[in-house]
Amino acid sequence: MEEPEMQLKGKKVTDKFTESIYVLANEPSVALYRLQEHVRRSLPELAQHKADMQRWEEQSQGAIYTVEYACSAVKNLVDSSVYFRSVEGLLKQAISIRDHMNASAQGHR
Repeated sequence: MEEPEMQLKGKKVTDKFTESIYVLANEPSVALYRLQEHVRRSLPELAQHKADMQRWEEQSQGAIYTVEYACSAVKNLVDSSVYFRSVEGLLKQAISIRDHMNASAQGHR
């Protein structure tokens, strides 16, 4: 009677061993299949994010260029304040000469 019981136990052990070997042999395939599934699902979204980021980078670069250009223009205006003061002085002098000429022209009449 022990022999059928041993055969049953032996069959259970070999079945479990066979199942374990089958699972271990197929595990890499299943893992790769799951990875492929994940990549196929997430790749379009990742590609869209990449395109969005590139567009935002281009817009940011444009904005940075604009700000740098504006800062340069303001700095040039500040640096040219000496010339503006000189022009202002010359305009005041020209107005004074004109007024003086007008006053002398009226005095001769």
